[in-house]
Amino acid sequence: MKCARLNNGIELVVVEGDITRLKVDAIVNAANSLMIMGGGVAGAIKRRGGEEIEREAMKHAPVPVGKAVSTTAGRLPAKRVIHAPTMERPAMRIPIENAAKATKAALEAAEQECLESVAFPAMGAGVGGLSVRDVAREMTRIIMSHTPKCVKTVVLVAYGERAYREMLEGVTEALNTTLTDCPGRVEFA
Repeated sequence: MKCARLNNGIELVVVEGDITRLKVDAIVNAANSLMIMGGGVAGAIKRRGGEEIEREAMKHAPVPVGKAVSTTAGRLPAKRVIHAPTMERPAMRIPIENAAKATKAALEAAEQECLESVAFPAMGAGVGGLSVRDVAREMTRIIMSHTPKCVKTVVLVAYGERAYREMLEGVTEALNTTLTDCPGRVEFA
């Protein structure tokens, strides 16, 4: 687990693990506009948290890229799930701009509910076809430019050791500095 305190006051944490097990105020689903939670992180969220998450999200569909909606977290240890589309339809390849728009929209949704801790997967790095490193760099730039009112901690979650290394590389490039060790900052259920 690595951390950096950003100039805007947000503590950025990079961790390897299962986002569906994080004890945070909200986890982010890199959704599609139709809110169908089939594969990847969305499928994992639905399997662990329950179908009610997808049912509630689908009531808002279609949600355009650049917007986000918040739903119950079902049986997850998180309090909420923020669904931020990176693509219009399931399994689309996307440009990096979509990951940036989705990250910004998720942060804005977290602020609307005054959530303090938000965990993101690598937005668009799964079925979207983007590299974890590029996505992490772009997401970090968006997080750095965010003006927080409630959000205090943003967690970037990599699934697997290789993704974790790539995520750290992207974050380090965006920050132009190395991150420090910070054990115990984020808890898994």
